[in-house]
Amino acid sequence: MKFGFIGTNWISDKLIENGNEVEGFEPYAVYSRTDERAHYYKEKHQLSEVFTDLEQFCKSPNFEAVYIASPNAFHYEQAELAIKNNKHVLIEKPATINQAQFEKLSKLAYEYNVTIMEAMKSTLLAPFVEFTNAHVDIGEIRYADFHYHQYSSRYDNYKNGIIENAFKPELGNGALMDLGVYTIAPIIHLFGMPNSVKANGFKLDTGADGQGNAILDFHTFQATISYSKICDRVSPSEIIGENGYVLIDKISAPSNIKVFNKDGQLIKEFNGETTFTMKEEVIEFINCVEEKKVESSINTHKRTLDTIKVLDEIRKQIGVQFNV
Repeated sequence: MKFGFIGTNWISDKLIENGNEVEGFEPYAVYSRTDERAHYYKEKHQLSEVFTDLEQFCKSPNFEAVYIASPNAFHYEQAELAIKNNKHVLIEKPATINQAQFEKLSKLAYEYNVTIMEAMKSTLLAPFVEFTNAHVDIGEIRYADFHYHQYSSRYDNYKNGIIENAFKPELGNGALMDLGVYTIAPIIHLFGMPNSVKANGFKLDTGADGQGNAILDFHTFQATISYSKICDRVSPSEIIGENGYVLIDKISAPSNIKVFNKDGQLIKEFNGETTFTMKEEVIEFINCVEEKKVESSINTHKRTLDTIKVLDEIRKQIGVQFNV
C-alpha cells in the first residue's frame, strides 16, 4: 500500500521507520508547503512524488493512503480533502481538535467508504491488547492513575523567548492535546466514558497549557490523569483494585504491564515491543483497508470521539481556546 505524507517532522520519520518493518507498506509521496522542504523529505526517504499544493496531492491517483502528522489544528481540513478524494486516512492523535470535526470526518468516511483511523499506538500494542483481553481479576476497581509527563526540549526555547509550534494554541497544540490524550484514550478503552470530569491546568503566556490534571469519576471508582510538557515523571501508571493492582510502565507506549495481588506477588505479566512501537498501528490500518472496514474494531470511531469529548471538556474547564 502506497502512502502519502502530510507533515515532514520526526513523527512522520518514525512512522516510515516503523512502516518499513511491515509487509505491504510503501512510503510514496509527500506534501509540504515549501518546495525545499518537500524535496528534502523526498530525498531523505527515497519517495517518488512531491507536492506543494494540497489539493493536487490528494487528487494524485498514484497512492491510496494518507498519513497526517501536521499541527492538530490542520487535521480536519486535510483529512476532509483526502477522504473526498477517496484516500484512506491514518491521522495522528488527537484526530481533530473538537468533537464536531471528528463527527463530520466519521460520517464522511462512511459516505466515501474509506478507512479513517486515529494513530493511537498504545491501545494497539501487544501488552495492552493482551491485558485488555485477559480479563484480569484484581477485585472491584477503586482507583486508576494514568500520567504522561515529558519535559519538552522546546520549553527551553520558550523560556528564552522563542515560541515554537508545541506551545501555540492557534495550532491546536499544548500539553493536553499532545500528551494528555495518551492518558485519556486508554482509560476510555478500558472503562468507557466517565460520568463527570473535574480539571485543573497551568497555562503559559501564549495561552497554551504547560501541564494539567483531571479527575474522571466512574461512580464506584475515580481515575486521575495528569500530563506535562514542563516536567518529567518516570513512575508507572496504575490501576488499583480491592484484591490487587496493575502497573503499566509507560501509558503512551506500554511495553510491560504487571499484575499483582494485594500482597504484592506478581501474578501475570505482559511484555512487548520497545523499538518499533508504531508498527502495530500501521498493520491495523492496512488490515482495515484490505478488509474494506471504515473503522478499526480496536481504535474505533466511538473511542476516538469519546476521547475528544473529554478533551473538549477539560479544555473548557481550564480555559484553553483554539478559536476554531
